[in-house]
Amino acid sequence: MADAASQVLLGSGLTILSQPLMYVKVLIQVGYEPLPPTIGRNIFGRQVCQLPGLFCYAQHIASIDGRRGLFTGLTPRLCSGVLGTVVHGKVLQELGSVTVQKECSSSFDRVIKETTREMIARSAATLITHPFHVITLRSMVQFIGRESKYCGLCDSIVTIYREEGIVGFFAGLIPRLLGDIISLWLCNSLAYLINTYALDSGVSTMNEMKSYSQAVTGFFASMLTYPFVLVSNLMAVNNCGLAGGSPPYSPIYTSWIDCWCMLQKAGNMSRGNSLFFRKVPCGKTYCYDLRMLI
Repeated sequence: MADAASQVLLGSGLTILSQPLMYVKVLIQVGYEPLPPTIGRNIFGRQVCQLPGLFCYAQHIASIDGRRGLFTGLTPRLCSGVLGTVVHGKVLQELGSVTVQKECSSSFDRVIKETTREMIARSAATLITHPFHVITLRSMVQFIGRESKYCGLCDSIVTIYREEGIVGFFAGLIPRLLGDIISLWLCNSLAYLINTYALDSGVSTMNEMKSYSQAVTGFFASMLTYPFVLVSNLMAVNNCGLAGGSPPYSPIYTSWIDCWCMLQKAGNMSRGNSLFFRKVPCGKTYCYDLRMLI
């Protein structure tokens, strides 16, 4: 019980601290570029035309809604985090621990069992918390059109149910689940291969090395599965009655596969993945350009 409470408190603290970052990331993902590009230098020192980064973007939001505005969508996100932690822990407890003999601790069979167990727990938590995730995204995206459709948690639930039914609470769920599952299996499989075949078991700092390899493979897996995150977030806000989920910021997608294909065709599969050194892609037209032409 104490461990669960500490996990909830730690998770809530990290959620609060990372809220402005997620807010900016979501707005970039839907294609909202309120500030024109500037001339800057990339990490190699070359002069390039850059879009505003995290701090400039956050400053723009704060100039309109104040610093408190940077924490828009925090309440449903906190609810999602707390509920997800509880559900994840309960499911793992119900499934029981993977009891394998010590000499088989590095076997691939153990990795498969542990990964399967973790996959079930994560999927259950994602399924239960996804409605809060949808509300979080929509409350952020309404900044674009200055709407107030998704302000309170209860009002947002009523609005979604009235306009879209139960299905509306699970918009974008499939790509999110797929991304989580693929990322988990990639991370654990790569970590197993590195720990088993690339690291010498005689090294005194073996436990540290293995933890580092887990972190590196986790980062690598998250980079590879980022398109699933992007597609999921876009589908969660698409055609929901907000300006940010409608043209010109976003086309109306018929399905998440249609969304994937259109992003891939436009070369936007990594949009929002980087919040710094955001180079302006050639041939792209952004919404600030459209507003200036009106």
